[in-house]
Amino acid sequence: MTHLLHRRHFLRTSCSIGGAIALPSLAQSPARYPTRPITLVVPFPPGGAVDNAARAISDRLGKVLGQAVVIDNKGGAGGSIGSTFVARAAPDGYTLVVTSQTTHVVNPAVSPNLPYDALNDFAPITLIERLANVVLINPSLPVKNFGEFVNYAKANPGKLNYASSGNGSVAHLSMELLKAKLGLFITHIPYRGAGAALNDLMSGQVQLTWNNLTSNLNMIQNGKLRALAVASPLRAPQLPDVPTFDELKLPDLNITSWTGLAAPAKTPEPIIAQLYDAMRTVLQDPETQEAWRKRGAIVPENVKPAEYRREIQQRIQFYRDIAKANKIVLD
Repeated sequence: MTHLLHRRHFLRTSCSIGGAIALPSLAQSPARYPTRPITLVVPFPPGGAVDNAARAISDRLGKVLGQAVVIDNKGGAGGSIGSTFVARAAPDGYTLVVTSQTTHVVNPAVSPNLPYDALNDFAPITLIERLANVVLINPSLPVKNFGEFVNYAKANPGKLNYASSGNGSVAHLSMELLKAKLGLFITHIPYRGAGAALNDLMSGQVQLTWNNLTSNLNMIQNGKLRALAVASPLRAPQLPDVPTFDELKLPDLNITSWTGLAAPAKTPEPIIAQLYDAMRTVLQDPETQEAWRKRGAIVPENVKPAEYRREIQQRIQFYRDIAKANKIVLD
């Protein structure tokens, strides 16, 4: 009898201990995600490259996740308003942001007083696309290729002007690096956005610019602009006769732009992993790949969250070095 009582006491004690171990594990299991629509913040107005990327993935991503992905354009201050909004949002996976070279690389490189930290305030997920950059000129300029352009610029120092979407922009920093590499004297004309810069380029008020291919493909194909060089791993299929910067012996300039996806920092790892897997499904779909090709975008390689974070870090330092060499600092 005594033996039986001891055995019952052991079983009760064992069950209590087992329950004490199991309950925290159950409590820590993540809730099903997502259970309601997800807001995808675009930190720029409608119509630009970042907005186009968001609209290209929103329906596709929503179908994979089983919930609507709703775009919310929060433009202003070079992407800072929308990016700050997401940085301060609840880290629950229901507010995401489309990241770009501007918001997560160039702004941190040239603006010491940003209201957000591009690395510590966000949880990178993966890339949406890579974008070939192109050197574009007004067709009235008497040059047919990049070599002729360099010779013309050297023979006419100070005669040419290049447009950018603003001081400290990707175009500004990239063109300053190009000038330094080739010893060119070309005047920088900053604009309030790429649209105004391109309008003046097409009208001949300025002679050249640096921009991404997707935003300008139609204008190039229609003969309104001429492409001289592309920053891309390979020649752009849409511009088979235009060499890459690697081919032109300027490998430092052969850097694509990109758009990506990020969540607020401290978003649970299982949610980040689920969003990453969903994006891989989207990007591996043949229909997506064909849509990207038509847009002039490059389907990115398999970029995991940690790899994406490292690329952001490296590019911030790359552009910070250019900004420092050219004394480019924004308040």
